[in-house]
Amino acid sequence: MPPVSVNGVSISRKDIAAETQNFPADNPGAAWHAATRALVVRHLLLEEAQRLGILIEPQADAEGRVETDEDALLRALLEREVQTPAADEEALRRFYDNNRKRFLTSPLFEVDHILIAARRQDAVAFAEARERVVSLAGALEREPERFAELARDCSDCPSREVGGSLGQVSLGDTTPEFEAALIELAVGQISAPVETRYGVHLIRLARKIEGSLLPFEAVKAQIAFYLEEHVRRQATAQYISLLVGRADIRGIALKGAATPLVQ
Repeated sequence: MPPVSVNGVSISRKDIAAETQNFPADNPGAAWHAATRALVVRHLLLEEAQRLGILIEPQADAEGRVETDEDALLRALLEREVQTPAADEEALRRFYDNNRKRFLTSPLFEVDHILIAARRQDAVAFAEARERVVSLAGALEREPERFAELARDCSDCPSREVGGSLGQVSLGDTTPEFEAALIELAVGQISAPVETRYGVHLIRLARKIEGSLLPFEAVKAQIAFYLEEHVRRQATAQYISLLVGRADIRGIALKGAATPLVQ
């Protein structure tokens, strides 16, 4: 790696090596580049803050931890130099109308299941569980009305006491494999055997309650925060690009802007 400097100030290999721990990557070169870029940008921001004579007042978080002088300087610089307009009512409403899927409540599923428990690590036990579930699936294909009976007689889940009923579940409440099978079922349908870390299941969808659209007023503040953060990140990236374009940076190629960008 070539020596790295910013406006004549060297950034040591030791500092770059230490910074790589904050940038996990598939290969050392990518981690090194990301760490070097981060240190170059930090140096540019601190240099600009000092040039502008930014005053600092370190702040504490909710747990009482006080930010360092450097972090306070970076925050104060960006608060002063990166201006982000707040979205008006029309923009908030437009985002809501164009992204309605984001504001749907999760659907609810009323689910029954039969579980034959086994650990994946125990290959013999898991194979036996799979065979038992295949046999149960065959019986239910002939007589689907026996699901609750077979759950009471055969399931290893405490839900057997109520015919295998898990009650209402929503997305994220079950394992990924269970959920993937569940969302493909039609009401009344019984799944093929589903393998999870708990064992092998048969799943029946008793009822599905579709998600509903949250009203605009309920998500208005959430949209405003999202848009503000999006614009702030974009404006900050543009500001950094301008500083990079003005700087003499050696040892790493960074894309910079010669003039302020339109926000």
